[in-house]
Amino acid sequence: MIVVAGESLIDLVPQGDGVPLPALLPRLGGGPYNTAVALGRLGTSVGFCSRVSTDGFGDALLDGLHAAGVSTSLVQRGPEPTTLAVATIGADGSAHYGFYTQGSADRLFELPPQLPDSVRAVAFGACSLVLEPGASAYEALLRREAGRGVFTLLDPNIRAGLIPDADAYRARFAGWLPSVSLLKLSEDDAEWLGGVPQGPGAVVLTAGSEGLTVRTRSGLEVSVPAVPVAVADTIGAGDTVNAALLHGLAARDALTADAMAALDADGWREVLHFAARASAVTCSRTGAEPPYASELV
Repeated sequence: MIVVAGESLIDLVPQGDGVPLPALLPRLGGGPYNTAVALGRLGTSVGFCSRVSTDGFGDALLDGLHAAGVSTSLVQRGPEPTTLAVATIGADGSAHYGFYTQGSADRLFELPPQLPDSVRAVAFGACSLVLEPGASAYEALLRREAGRGVFTLLDPNIRAGLIPDADAYRARFAGWLPSVSLLKLSEDDAEWLGGVPQGPGAVVLTAGSEGLTVRTRSGLEVSVPAVPVAVADTIGAGDTVNAALLHGLAARDALTADAMAALDADGWREVLHFAARASAVTCSRTGAEPPYASELV
């Protein structure tokens, strides 16, 4: 099993171009949530580790996980409200967000007992590593599982508006890197962080329509182009890349530090092409709607 740890929320996505106050369509979302759903749709054994509200939105989020085949045995529940994210869609389909997080359920996540021995990898990222007190619990989970040899993926998915002290966050981020097997960054993330860091076994950099590049600790660098598509919006595209990378590495028995280090240029090229295809499907649809395995055959 692969476990995805982090927040779930409701994206409020505007409907209708050029309307001053467009209707907002609620869609299931949150970076880690989208990654878990994408892994489930690809056919990977996956579990979600988070705290989810007992309100109606929280019930809908759990229903979405179950529909994708995602295990919820590691999900904590609480009466606090579900986080809301109001999306603004640019002319190029890019999404920007305003977050309503005060007192929400996912902020109160608590460190769970050691994950089952069947867990091969854990993915982290996004708002869950920013918003306290849950952020410290997710950080502790990252360090603990990495310390016992579990493969880890980190996608910081920077939301600058949620980070009150940028320098403090950058220092904290640098402290996570020794516990990270695979780092995924967008170009915007890398720019905000001050460059592409060293340390993880591999770093995958996404550049939108310019494609994806991986740089490994051994010095290997491989790039693939993006798959051309009519973009509806980019919501969930990076989360789909996370899922596709983990799915592709798992298919090659490369979810260990040594096995990933042994992956050659052709192997990485196949993994990146798969991620590019999967994210293109997500971009072709409104909201975070990652593809099923049957759509990528």
